[in-house]
Amino acid sequence: MSDGVNKFLGDSPLRVLVKLVVVSILVGFVMTVFGWYPADIYFGIRNFLIDLWHTGFSALGRVGDYLLLGAAIVIPAFLILRVMSYRR
Repeated sequence: MSDGVNKFLGDSPLRVLVKLVVVSILVGFVMTVFGWYPADIYFGIRNFLIDLWHTGFSALGRVGDYLLLGAAIVIPAFLILRVMSYRR
């Protein structure tokens, strides 16, 4: 059992706990220096995804406009060319 836990954690549980505590203190210090808080990071990611969602649908709406504008020229030209080549 102990070998399985050590293999899963990568080291003994006590050493892993000490490493995690030290890294947590360092990361907490750096985040405090920069004024970052977990809630700010969460809301930043959330707002980014919401903006991306809205911008994505806006871009799809523009693609639809481009499609309709292009089709207004391409479809009649295609039909005219097909009718002219059908007569041959």
